[in-house]
Amino acid sequence: MKFINFLALFLFLFASTTNAQEFKLGKVSIAELEQKIHPKDSAATAAILYKRGVTRFMYDKDEGFVIVTEVENRIKIYKKEGYDYANQNVFYYIVGGVEEGVSFSDAVTYNLVGGKIEKTKLKSEGIFKENRNKYSGQKKITMPSVKEGSVIEYKYTIKSGLIGFMRDWNFQEEIPVNYNEYITYIPEYFVYNVRQKGYLLPKTKLENIEGSFTVYEKDRDQITGKPSYSEFKKQYHEAKTTYTAENFPAMRDEAFVNNIGNYTSSVQFELAMTKYPNEPIKPYSTDWNSVVKTIYNYDDFGPELEKTGYFEENLKPLLVNVNTAEEKILMILNFVKSNISWNGIHGYYCDNGVRKAYKEKTGNVADINLMLTAMLRYAGLTANPVLVSTRSNGISFFANRTAYNYVIAAVETDNGTILLDATSKFSTPNTLPIRTLNWNGRLIRKDGTSDNVDLMPKKLSNDNVFVNYTIDPTGKISGKVRRQCTDYNAMIARSNFESVKEDAYLEKLENEHGKIEVSEYSRTNEKELLLPTIETFAFTGSNLCEIIGDKMYINPMLFFANTKNPFKQETREYPVDFSFPFMDKYNINIQVPDGYVVETLPLAGAVNMDDGLGTFKYNIITNDKMLQLSISHQINEAIVSTDQYEMLKEYYQVMVAKETEKIVLKKM
Repeated sequence: MKFINFLALFLFLFASTTNAQEFKLGKVSIAELEQKIHPKDSAATAAILYKRGVTRFMYDKDEGFVIVTEVENRIKIYKKEGYDYANQNVFYYIVGGVEEGVSFSDAVTYNLVGGKIEKTKLKSEGIFKENRNKYSGQKKITMPSVKEGSVIEYKYTIKSGLIGFMRDWNFQEEIPVNYNEYITYIPEYFVYNVRQKGYLLPKTKLENIEGSFTVYEKDRDQITGKPSYSEFKKQYHEAKTTYTAENFPAMRDEAFVNNIGNYTSSVQFELAMTKYPNEPIKPYSTDWNSVVKTIYNYDDFGPELEKTGYFEENLKPLLVNVNTAEEKILMILNFVKSNISWNGIHGYYCDNGVRKAYKEKTGNVADINLMLTAMLRYAGLTANPVLVSTRSNGISFFANRTAYNYVIAAVETDNGTILLDATSKFSTPNTLPIRTLNWNGRLIRKDGTSDNVDLMPKKLSNDNVFVNYTIDPTGKISGKVRRQCTDYNAMIARSNFESVKEDAYLEKLENEHGKIEVSEYSRTNEKELLLPTIETFAFTGSNLCEIIGDKMYINPMLFFANTKNPFKQETREYPVDFSFPFMDKYNINIQVPDGYVVETLPLAGAVNMDDGLGTFKYNIITNDKMLQLSISHQINEAIVSTDQYEMLKEYYQVMVAKETEKIVLKKM
């Protein structure tokens, strides 16, 4: 991965207490230890009492400008579920084999024992180091003696020479934050675009102050002839910015949220230009075209697309009898998937390189999908890489090279652009792994041009369920199910099939469906990725209906009914992300038991949301001893805006009410 010379990047994490002026590491109070619940959030498992970070630019005579960030943090543990906060990690970049410096200190766990404060210091065996790949790693700590009521605190320092990528600083966490302060000192030689996101913003104070650093001028000693340095103080102006957040609530994950981090209060930095003395102003990435052009020219990106010799001998014979673009795409996608396994590592730059990945049959995302792109080009197709930020990585809000962490392939055809990802064995053309469905990607071409690419699916993924069942006079239900899934629903089904052995899968199926007993189970098209998955099974259940006196009460949908509205909040701050549009359909036939007649049936109903967002239809009819139920639930957009939330909430409320209505049968 390439980085800008003399420029540095920083990670800013935690610190703690309730009053910034009084906070000092090592001064944990008895009151903090005695506190049983958070005063403003009784459900909190832990809380940031105080978090403080300071980032300064320093000058090193060998490295030039570097950034040093010091972070202090104090965390209160309220419940066992908060023990995870005793494990902290700080990641670092590795450039040219040189790591950013990360060091922990002053790490102590405090407990109240017999009315006195007991301190347990972190020992060396509680500090771990882990290189994730050749470009990054992380330093971890596991705090000792943590229990309910503990307070932990620690400090860490990062020294980095990667000034081009100052990382985000978060003011919110998944737990409440009592006080959060972040201060940056940025010399006049650097101009950053600073952007804040989230629904809560910290207070911001900007000051211009005087700063200085030591300049070392290299020269040669007149006597020895060896290099020597003369030094002097260089005065300059710097911008001091103080961000302060007090009593910020925990970020609560809601149903169908893409990545809660997209909406977390934070500040982001992107280097716009440098203005060194006696040098011309040097601009950096200011728009997407300049960003992607820089990425394309990386040695481990663009040049990898030009390599073809390693696969030509194997691929050429396979292309002989393949004519259409669609046939070539499918054949090459399957060829890569069957020959190269994904090692689980993300990235838009190659790790092993395409040639080595092909030989060793394993590689990271870029190794595999840049190889796929090169093969598609070799087959005469207009193929280009598309940079993507995965759902876990967050949405790319502004142009910068760290916005992306993934790459897929795109082929432009007469019928539109086809998106491909060979890292997943279950992916098909235009059916990407769900991890990549994150709003937009950026297609980049060799000539430096780029286009925005909509990653969100438009085609409905179907889940069609056919059920026939009978009820005997004792209330026992026996029936058969046939379930057919397409596109993303089929991908999810195949992933579920693979995740566990069939016995465990059936046990889970039985438990999730009201403790039924499953028999005669079979699957069809499990490996035929272009066809729907089909599951069939017989079932019996003794707890699926209720008999009171001479009446029998049955939910006609049995275990397929939606029984809870996932949208409970009065208002919604984040868009609803369903990942893909879908249609769920149920056709259910019910045989009324001998000696019973229908007393009450649910009424037919329908809901149509505005702007064609979705529809729900429910209808049940009786035909002698047979009841026929038809239900459809269709959502036409993968992402639903907050403006449409109230309508969506009411839609689900009606649907749940309807699907939980019961049939009443009366004994004759």
